[in-house]
Amino acid sequence: MGAAVSEIMSQPRCWVDAAALASRADGLPDPSERVAVVGCGTSYNVALSYARVREDSELGETDAFAASEMSESRAYDRYIFISRSGTTTEVLDAMSRVVRATPKTVLTAESASPIARAADAVVLLDFANEESVLQTRFATSVVVLLRAGLGEDVGPVIQDANVAVDSPLPPGSLDAARYSFLGTGWTLGLAYEAALKVRESSQSWTEAYQSMEFRHGPISGADSSSLIWSLGSLPIGLESDLRATGATVVVSDLDPLAELIRIQRLAIELAASRGVDPDHPRHLSRSVILSGYP
Repeated sequence: MGAAVSEIMSQPRCWVDAAALASRADGLPDPSERVAVVGCGTSYNVALSYARVREDSELGETDAFAASEMSESRAYDRYIFISRSGTTTEVLDAMSRVVRATPKTVLTAESASPIARAADAVVLLDFANEESVLQTRFATSVVVLLRAGLGEDVGPVIQDANVAVDSPLPPGSLDAARYSFLGTGWTLGLAYEAALKVRESSQSWTEAYQSMEFRHGPISGADSSSLIWSLGSLPIGLESDLRATGATVVVSDLDPLAELIRIQRLAIELAASRGVDPDHPRHLSRSVILSGYP
């Protein structure tokens, strides 16, 4: 069993630890603060989800940025930087451009990393660190911590995670030629992450869209070889439109974050069926470290 498999299956335990950490973590935003959340790749997808959850909870304006695209024209009360390794070049560069007086909180798995040393507050999720290049439990543990930090009872989410690690994958899900993941609101970031995870681990053809936008063009490519997986419920009427294309449509009652675990499991099984090593996706490394950037 590879590292990614064991890390995926350990997520319920990690989420318990993440929920406990939220109650004592320093540097999480106050409700009144205007916040920017910054990351790259998977961490950017997490930032997108958190930003929408926080705004939907009416706990302050929140923007999410890919580190290379972080705006310097807006004023924030706090920046949150997310990086598992704490060594990502673009994140370090973005941190260096923050006005010195503005608090910088880092969420990382590495306490001695350059990003941690540059922060005003560090939230350490070392219990969710990973051996695999593939990010799974660190990212989802960050989401659990941030949701708990907003005052949400994440107990039901953890219960759903225990279901997700054992429940069967959708029939025929390993046989699709194209995988489309849909989300709405805070689950759009999860849909982006689902598509990224399946693509990078198994080299499958994937895409992600806001649910209602799928009718505006992408649906033309759906057919009996397609699998369309929704992170959360679908808007009224959309499921019947999707099924009319002949595609396999997956909608679950699990919390969307727990449902992401099932998609991670799909990614691993697809990789195995195609002879791909998900612990070491091609052209990828544990951290993107650039010379001479920017």
